[in-house]
Amino acid sequence: MNRSNKKGKKIIGWLFFLAAIGLCCVQGVYFLLENNYTVEYIDNRIFYVINLLIIVFMMFTIFLLLTLEKKGKILISSIAAALILLQAGLMVNHSYETKQVISFSPELNHLLVIKEDSDTGQAAYYRTRYGLFARPKEDLPYQTSGDYKVKWLEKDIAAVTYEAADHNLHQYIGTYGARDGGISYSYVASMTRGQWKGDAAQVTNSSEGIAIDYQGETEHYTQENMVQFGTLALVLMENNEAKWTIALNENFQSNSNDPEPPAGEITLYKATMEKNAPITLEYISTTD
Repeated sequence: MNRSNKKGKKIIGWLFFLAAIGLCCVQGVYFLLENNYTVEYIDNRIFYVINLLIIVFMMFTIFLLLTLEKKGKILISSIAAALILLQAGLMVNHSYETKQVISFSPELNHLLVIKEDSDTGQAAYYRTRYGLFARPKEDLPYQTSGDYKVKWLEKDIAAVTYEAADHNLHQYIGTYGARDGGISYSYVASMTRGQWKGDAAQVTNSSEGIAIDYQGETEHYTQENMVQFGTLALVLMENNEAKWTIALNENFQSNSNDPEPPAGEITLYKATMEKNAPITLEYISTTD
């Protein structure tokens, strides 16, 4: 091997070594954040993938920077293969222990993260931090049973529909933005007062509550049956089960400090595990 090839091997070997050290630093930051701030990777499998990359990079580093006999290469390769199999097995086992729901928003600027303990059925909603990391914000109010259905109603509103252990349907709404400039906390029920109409559906929001007219049937919901998420969405409940979500579209403006009616659109989304599309509604008139 000529001198230039040897020099190229050395450079590549050191690059693999630096990459391995960099990934070790990432793991170190992860352990620090996890122990002190209850921070996790957005996907638990990232931990094992990084370990796999460290093993592979270090193996290439040894092969490229050191002169090894055939027996030495076989030994290093065997150790690396054993460590890779160990990490892969741990990753698969962890996937059985923790069920994860990870969904990017349509514009990829928000990430919904839910992690569920498979043994207890208790799930937690996470907010992302520092790119790769996430921190639990709150537990979902009901123990889950079965799958999750995620639908992004807007680029900053994600509706999660799931069946709980009591066999009732529930919806959890992840919100990542605000309307009207986000100056103060606002109530969706108050901001959407009036009549709204869309294809096959109409919402009447008055002082007596919210009425949903859908496919010839009318359902009524009082204030006690409304659960708000953030400042962007409202879930309507009946007999401890989610029925509908009302969400504020990106173009929505409440005009709360103005006599003018609200502008823009809202979205009505039915709670069901079957495939269904959100219904866009436009303001048509005032109520009492």
